Amino acid sequence: MLNIELQYFAQLQDEAGKIHEIRKTPAPTAAALYDELRNAYDFALEPACMRVAINSAFAPWDQPLCEGDHVAFIPPVTGG
Repeated sequence: MLNIELQYFAQLQDEAGKIHEIRKTPAPTAAALYDELRNAYDFALEPACMRVAINSAFAPWDQPLCEGDHVAFIPPVTGG
């Protein structure tokens, strides 16, 4: 199990009901972690609609996670 620091933005923040959390997870990749979170928080967005950042850098969804990683799921954002 890994301890991962998560940050949520926009729609995901609303659906999770929080901006930030530290989560213990068995997920080996960002994609598996997002699947876990979709089940927990009923996230509506598909991964193909978003970007993922690991430790402040954009990363592929299949990048392996490491203990203490900071993961941010970044949905499309609109505004003016």
